[in-house]
Amino acid sequence: MTTIEDQIARLACFSGPIESEPLSGGLTNRNFMVRHAGERFVVRVGDDNPVHLILRWHELASARAAYRAGIAPEIVHAEPGMLVMRHVAGHTLTPEDIADPQRLLALVALLKRCHHEVRQQFIGPLMAFWPFHVARHYARLIQEAGHEWSLEVPALLAIADRLEQGVGPVSLVLGHNDLLAANLIDDGQRLWLIDYDYAGLNSPLFDLANLASNNGFDEQAEHEMLTHYFGRTPDRTLLRSYAAMRAASLLRETMWSMVSETHSTLDFDYRSYTLDYRARLDAAILAFDGL
Repeated sequence: MTTIEDQIARLACFSGPIESEPLSGGLTNRNFMVRHAGERFVVRVGDDNPVHLILRWHELASARAAYRAGIAPEIVHAEPGMLVMRHVAGHTLTPEDIADPQRLLALVALLKRCHHEVRQQFIGPLMAFWPFHVARHYARLIQEAGHEWSLEVPALLAIADRLEQGVGPVSLVLGHNDLLAANLIDDGQRLWLIDYDYAGLNSPLFDLANLASNNGFDEQAEHEMLTHYFGRTPDRTLLRSYAAMRAASLLRETMWSMVSETHSTLDFDYRSYTLDYRARLDAAILAFDGL
């Protein structure tokens, strides 16, 4: 039987013997480290994922644009189900790293480059990532699966409607939309942003909220982040819009995990992940209601 490692070894970008080993992480794909001709590469293995609205052609276009903008590694080869990029030697960040106040300016600068420079480098059709559409998509999947979480769907949809109104008018940038710590690498000189599965047009507030909510920012860090990004002290209107998007980020992550509990074949404890993010969502809604 042909293994994934066999398929990787036959990729056209590798002209001789390779060494490959699976990497940990990756919640919508599998990743492998490959050593070939004195260089190291990362191979991402994954087909289109309609459940999570992931289209690999769009991920590839986004990753190539991010490379041209200078914030992501080079894509050296791509074919259906396989994407090969140069390995970035560095430290994969943790939530504790990201919450370090000394790193905040660099993170904000990186997000601005993603939002504006990557968009300028993008070639071809550019999709949108609107978290409230994603929530409604997930709601249908949860109900169709007859999962126990289906009882919560009406309440979750009501939350989505209320938060969408709370966000108000938005400007569009090219968002990364998946700012988990594992998608950021520090090579000692600069930060790299990887994994563009969910990239698409969105409000900049989503990436800012996603960064903060996924990585344990306190209120002071969030204020400083908003001040650095927008170049002004956030007023009540901005804070309310941000609080709504912060809760929306957690809503999307909660429902992503609910869906993954029944649709994913990867070895991951989605149940615990769901419960963790559901509790974070409740706290974020209380904060939004308090503004």
